[in-house]
Amino acid sequence: MADEYTNHVLGLQLPTDPRWVDIAQMNIEDILVDHAYCEQKAASSCISLIVQYPDKKELVDMMTPVVAEEWSHFERVIEQLNKRGMKLGKQRKDEYVIKLQSILKKGGGREAQLVEKLLMNALIEARSCERFKMLHQNIEDEELQKFYYELMISEASHYKNFLSLAKSYMGDEYVSKRWKEFLIEEAKIIESLEVRGDRMH
Repeated sequence: MADEYTNHVLGLQLPTDPRWVDIAQMNIEDILVDHAYCEQKAASSCISLIVQYPDKKELVDMMTPVVAEEWSHFERVIEQLNKRGMKLGKQRKDEYVIKLQSILKKGGGREAQLVEKLLMNALIEARSCERFKMLHQNIEDEELQKFYYELMISEASHYKNFLSLAKSYMGDEYVSKRWKEFLIEEAKIIESLEVRGDRMH
């Protein structure tokens, strides 16, 4: 069922190793801390797109509420940490995102560069959505089960918005082809990374 969701709903080529959620459950504090920073970075990424492309009205209109939503997710993760007597702690290096950045094409004009950024954001949202689903279905903490279900629904919506926006700038054919290339490379990255439960990605 998880594989079917990964492949058909999100388009991801390789599902997360099932061992990840078992390890994550034993490292909830690390997962929540890393998750908080992921939400902060998601909000920052959308703000950066608005600042870089203020002339793109559709982008500004779509990204503005996403910034607010991602920041509210950050606040909610902090709330979960506080409830458990946990602290935010330091940000860790995100090997997944660093490797994803190597997929991005250089050059090609301003809109082509925008599409690369939108597709990368879509991919991060899709993978986050898959991991939230795994946490929702597998962790024992009932409050976190509900929490991750709500975030899973939200991230799925964001992922679709990024793809839709990309297609509005470079067309369906180009974006669909490029998206497939992203998915293939992302699967290789997932396969290359160590399975560790102290990271959201």
